[in-house]
Amino acid sequence: MEPTDILILSNGPGEVATWVRPVVQELRRRWGDDRRQLRLSLVLSPCSNASGQEVAMAQGYGELDRIQGSDRFYPFLLWGKTAENWGWRSRGVVLFLGGDQFFPVVIGRRLGYKTVIYGEHMANWTRWVDRFGVMTPQLLTQAPPRQRHKYRVVGDLMAEVTRAALDPVPNPVSQPQIALLPGSKPFKLRLGLPLVLAIAQCLQQTHPSVRYVIPVAPTLTVTDLARYAQPDQNPLVEQLPGQSATLHQPPDRPPYLQTPGGTIVELDTQFPAYDRLRQCALSVTTLGANTAELGALAVPMVVLIPTNHLEIMTAWDGVPGLLANAPGIGTWFARTFNRWMQSRLGLMAWPNIWAGEMIVPELLGILRAETVAQTLGEYLDHPERLQAMADRLRQVRGEPGAAQKLVDLVAAVLGEPSHNAAP
Repeated sequence: MEPTDILILSNGPGEVATWVRPVVQELRRRWGDDRRQLRLSLVLSPCSNASGQEVAMAQGYGELDRIQGSDRFYPFLLWGKTAENWGWRSRGVVLFLGGDQFFPVVIGRRLGYKTVIYGEHMANWTRWVDRFGVMTPQLLTQAPPRQRHKYRVVGDLMAEVTRAALDPVPNPVSQPQIALLPGSKPFKLRLGLPLVLAIAQCLQQTHPSVRYVIPVAPTLTVTDLARYAQPDQNPLVEQLPGQSATLHQPPDRPPYLQTPGGTIVELDTQFPAYDRLRQCALSVTTLGANTAELGALAVPMVVLIPTNHLEIMTAWDGVPGLLANAPGIGTWFARTFNRWMQSRLGLMAWPNIWAGEMIVPELLGILRAETVAQTLGEYLDHPERLQAMADRLRQVRGEPGAAQKLVDLVAAVLGEPSHNAAP
């Protein structure tokens, strides 16, 4: 392989965790760890859902050589200058894994690189992009006839986690465990963390043997997370009504949150926490990439879509996001727009989208901890229902291999041999 640069463009925490990670691993598996031959760079663009910890997350991936945060993106887009004045090899590819699909067109032209786009729900700028790896056959049928040769169905990058799910469950535990996934973004945590803590405390009264764990997102520290459980830091703790908790960090055990009622929720800082999740009998999660990962791991779940405080749901992209955060009208617009979106949404959790039917429950509305805890208790009391849900998740989850097929497209535009003969 000639000395080559691959520039990956991405944006939010979900994309960095579930798209960038498997792809950079596959790139290194394909072409090795010789940085003189293959150099991998990641440039992040602004994202309304960003936490500010995306660079730190990506730095944990040993496959990447250079990383630039979103705060320096526009000077790079407009003038081609990175904060550290990176140099570029004459041979390379711009690989799009999140953001605006216009960005790789501009940057690829400036660098003289081929462009490859991963398209989850759309594929734009088809005349100026070299190859598209799309998630579903529907995007293939929507491609302009003259550009269809550029498309290949690669599948769902989120399904790459199924490789871990195929292994035996590590160290099964005797006590039932429930994973609580309140989200990683501020607008979700403000509402989600007090709610899941209140749910755990309610369930503890009827099922005292249950253990609880929160897999801490790599974009958060345990201290940052705990702030959302403190009334002086998060008013929604008392407005829900939610549940407060105190952070404990003893030297001889993992950190944990403890509610005033004595419920303990362990904080697992390992990333990704797939082994721990696979030990859980059940999970409680918000919408997002979490539902795809849990589904791929075949972990039964109850999905929370609370509408208790619609005005805080302001992380929409584009014009709605700008208006939702505008001074004066922001709160009104966010509440109105979210109500409108709520009336139009159907199946929202990824496993339900994959299946085209409701295989994991979605609890939408003004949620009360007591009601959700009762639902969880009914599942725990009927393990056959949990087993049926897990079996159905195994049936509908995507097959692994999307990262390999996407890297095949990178190889194709570089003129390198592909592992797969399919076009």
